[in-house]
Amino acid sequence: MATAYCLKCRAKREMRNPQRVTLKNGRPATKGTCPSCGTAMYRIGKA
Repeated sequence: MATAYCLKCRAKREMRNPQRVTLKNGRPATKGTCPSCGTAMYRIGKA
């Protein structure tokens, strides 16, 4: 699973439902939700 930093919890967590996405500028990213608080999480870079 992918890990990312949750801005609301202020901790690194495993993403729930990670999906590969492409940002407007063409860079790859991974989008998911925080398992604790449900906030959207993004990890920019290698997807």
